[in-house]
Amino acid sequence: MSQSTPDICDEHPDEVRVLAPVFASFGGRESFSGPARTVKCFEDNSMVKALAASPGGGCVMVVDGGGSLRRALLGDMVAAEAQRNGWAGLVVDGAVRDVEALRALGLGIKALGAVPVKTEKRGIGDVDVPVVVGGVMIRPGDAVHADATGIVVLPG
Repeated sequence: MSQSTPDICDEHPDEVRVLAPVFASFGGRESFSGPARTVKCFEDNSMVKALAASPGGGCVMVVDGGGSLRRALLGDMVAAEAQRNGWAGLVVDGAVRDVEALRALGLGIKALGAVPVKTEKRGIGDVDVPVVVGGVMIRPGDAVHADATGIVVLPG
């Protein structure tokens, strides 16, 4: 990532949208950026897994998990698949698991928290739809920038 989130905010004050400061870093990369690909799901990571298995092309997967901390939407196997397929990172409005393994990956991962319980696999969810994460509307193609200071979004 070439610019910090504070610099982006300074340079684009009328365009930038700042996610609420509720996300923690769980991946091996603190800073990451790229065009958004979105997933909307609730306690079912079937669509996260499917998207992670596809070419990421440097995109950031933004997962609207409804803020649930009861089941993890991302674990080590799906995250490793995302890294292998060229995803820049993930922003998860929900929980992750396998935290020690996630930290060993060269992937940016921001999430609300961690929980050891996996999700049900029911095949429920939507891909590439507008989502609201951290109080911000994010559309597929918007530019997502994340670093140690925060997460910001610019229109795509």
